[in-house]
Amino acid sequence: MRTRMLFIVTVVSALALALAACGPAPTPERIEVEVTKQVPVEVTKIVQEEVEIEVEVPVEVTRVPEGPYEHLARAMAGEFEGTEVNIFGVYTAEDEDRFQAALVPFEVATGIDVEFEGSADFETLIRVRVEGGDPPDIAQFSQPGLLAELADDMVPLDSFMNMDQLQQDYAPGWLDLGTVDGHLYGVFYRASTKSIVWYPIPQFEEAGYETPETWDALIALMDQMVADGNTPWCISIEHSGATGWVATDWLEDILLRTAGAEVYDKWVNHEIPFNDPAVKNAAEIMADIWFNPDYVYGGREYILTEWVGSTQNPMFDEEGPQCWLHKQAGWYSAFFPEGKEAGVDSAYFYFPPIEEEHGRPVLGAGDPIGMFNDRPEVRAVMEFLSTAKGAEVWVRLGGFVSPNQGVSLDWYPTEIDRTQGEIIQNADVLRFDASDAMPAEVGTGTFWTGMVDWISGEKDIDTVLQEIEDSWLE
Repeated sequence: MRTRMLFIVTVVSALALALAACGPAPTPERIEVEVTKQVPVEVTKIVQEEVEIEVEVPVEVTRVPEGPYEHLARAMAGEFEGTEVNIFGVYTAEDEDRFQAALVPFEVATGIDVEFEGSADFETLIRVRVEGGDPPDIAQFSQPGLLAELADDMVPLDSFMNMDQLQQDYAPGWLDLGTVDGHLYGVFYRASTKSIVWYPIPQFEEAGYETPETWDALIALMDQMVADGNTPWCISIEHSGATGWVATDWLEDILLRTAGAEVYDKWVNHEIPFNDPAVKNAAEIMADIWFNPDYVYGGREYILTEWVGSTQNPMFDEEGPQCWLHKQAGWYSAFFPEGKEAGVDSAYFYFPPIEEEHGRPVLGAGDPIGMFNDRPEVRAVMEFLSTAKGAEVWVRLGGFVSPNQGVSLDWYPTEIDRTQGEIIQNADVLRFDASDAMPAEVGTGTFWTGMVDWISGEKDIDTVLQEIEDSWLE
């Protein structure tokens, strides 16, 4: 539905000051602005009540305002009022609503109309639009590999954005992921960490278990659970055409902890063979857990046949947890059974490090945003989305984590969101999901299917790793 949203706007703005947009000083006043925007009622309520939107009333501009982002400062001064910018991406349903809500403060402040279109077929349609000469102004991706594939048709962000500011706001790993051939093409807007393990809070505490800080402590916890008659892990990988990706996440997380970021990067870029001994070692550590029937609820049959979205359901069994640990990304709470709440019924701890020399790495995923059409108002939107303020509304709405280090942990409405934000900000090493970063025919092709062949017992690990290596060379 289209909802008329009333914003109380204060001038001069905290938003403008935060962006260091310094222009001729207007007289402070309060005004009311009505904006028609298609957002759900609950989002409208939260935006009005929790997010104070403050903008600078446009005045006659005698010079370009100074600040870290030139085009954003000019937009805040009203220079591009009445223009339009379109964004095409993967956000749909609730994600689409919340992203649109996050754009409202910018639209109110600048007079620029930003239209977003989300599609579940984004990966196919963006290629069609680019090849047909009709790209969107801005694209919101879910994989850096696709962004890299289309980079030749995109605008390098380092040609106009303040790189010093970006390096201040983002850990190097995030900027590296958006860089192709030495130029920045994507800024990450949303992030998630896969390096976390969910557990049932009340029962965990009642049993006297403690969250482990080291790999040895995790193994000891698993063995204690078995001794107590409990099954440690909830694990499953069935996800229709995407079956297998859960296994690749485990392998990647263990590889980061045993071989380190340098080897991981070489593996992702195929500078070492896919079946390098370090990869086999990680698989064997994984197998010690996955293939031990005492450790995994339902054994291999459950792993292979249970839908990913219901993996953790046995943890919430009325008779008590049938399994106690579930390694899955922060978004998984959306799949809890009805009536179960993240932070109350289940929380998570950091997947522990293995080799001390490799620190506390984090395997993450995220959504880079890139630009196809080079106009000043499009540059202004890109600059806004790269700031902490560009993420604030969605952060406050919940279910969203920003990789921007300028985002205050106090903005997160729940401990679950806040903890994930803290893990990402404090990571010693951050690396992107390898299967998403590799060429699609390998990462989401033979790597996924190879894991299924291995877990089912159809093929041994040497055969699987060799076949994946061979597929890369074909």
